[in-house]
Order: sequence, then C-alpha cells, then structure tokens
Amino acid sequence: MSEHDMDAVVGRATEKVNLLEEALSGLQSIKARASSESDQVTAEVDGNGNLTGLWMDDSISTLDARTLAALITSTTHEAARLATEQRAQVMRALQDAFSKV
Repeated sequence: MSEHDMDAVVGRATEKVNLLEEALSGLQSIKARASSESDQVTAEVDGNGNLTGLWMDDSISTLDARTLAALITSTTHEAARLATEQRAQVMRALQDAFSKV
C-alpha cells in the first residue's frame, strides 16, 4: 500500500470518527419537553427516554389522583415521543453522512 493510499484510509477513518463523535454529542444533547393541553403539567425527557424534569402548576391541587396520574403519564409519553423523533433524526443524519464517506 502506498503512502497516498494509507493517507486516504486514515483520512476516511478520521472522518468517520468525527461523524460518530458528532452524532454522540447530538444524542447526548437531546431534551424534549411537552406540556399538557391545560398547561398544568410539563415534562422533560432526555434522548434515552429518561424523565429529567416534571413541572406542575398549582392548579393540579383541584384534580383527583387518577386524573393527575393520567395527565402526568400522557404528558411524559408525549415528551418521550418527541425525544424519540429527535434521536431518529440524529441517527438518520449519521446514516446519510456515512453513506457519503
């Protein structure tokens, strides 16, 4: 293998590593928030689907436990769905970039 060929291999490998690092950074920075229709509950989820924040308006004190539980669950589910969309976008961008390298 010539020096030119070796430089090309190293260049492609370096480019792929950079693409992977960029994707990892993108995945780590994902934060998705969703609020209930009534704005009584807001949930934040990271790129792994972990709940990272939950905010509730004082008006929740008038809700019964089942209603509040359903509101928290549905709002958190929506935030997780949004985070999943963001994660898929990062992965599609990585896949597209790899296909061009």
